Amino acid sequence: MRVEIWSDIACPWCYVGKARFEKALEAFPHRDQVEVVHRSFELDPGRAKGDIQPVITMLTKKYGMSAAQAQAGEENLGAQAAAEGLAYRTQGRDHGNTFDMHRLLHLAKEQGRQDALIQALYKANFAEERSLFSEGDERLVELAVAAGLDADDARKVLADPDAYADDVRADEREAAQLGANGVPFFVLDRKYGVSGAQPAEVFEQALTQAWGERSPLQLIDQGDADACGPDGCAVPQN
Repeated sequence: MRVEIWSDIACPWCYVGKARFEKALEAFPHRDQVEVVHRSFELDPGRAKGDIQPVITMLTKKYGMSAAQAQAGEENLGAQAAAEGLAYRTQGRDHGNTFDMHRLLHLAKEQGRQDALIQALYKANFAEERSLFSEGDERLVELAVAAGLDADDARKVLADPDAYADDVRADEREAAQLGANGVPFFVLDRKYGVSGAQPAEVFEQALTQAWGERSPLQLIDQGDADACGPDGCAVPQN
């Protein structure tokens, strides 16, 4: 069975949702027969590569909230991440364009290192002190190497703006066709879709249903769930 996960490195709920899904997958009896594929979705595709700003600044502009409100939301997100065993920096992070990261993820997919790279990128963005965006291409090369990719291969992709660009755009078009207007968005064997960072129990249900049933893609409606969309990421409130 194949599980496709549309996500963006800049999306905190994708970071949390991946951990919740993996918790469900670990408990799934057929987990060894599940292939997980990460698909591209940019939350901010129009942002220029060099346009980098603090996360708090980005949140205040997108939501029209105060800096104090944005910081409170980050603190709450940190608590949500901690509940899943994830480190999360609630201060000092920045935000930028993720297109090159998605292109590298397609290179990693070809080499069977996609999950390792996306996890390295998530950790760098949400947990580490160094910026994922402001240090340039060599920061991405460093993370690619840590995920098991060849440094020269990564540099060649980053030096060629057309490399894997069509693959990224194809993923994004397909997400739109499937009705995904936010991420994370999980598609299980093209039978079921799960939107948002749902609890592990919802993913367990979806895995079981997708394994045992044959039907067109159905969206499992669990009501409003935390996700990131074109207008930004939902900010949890106390």
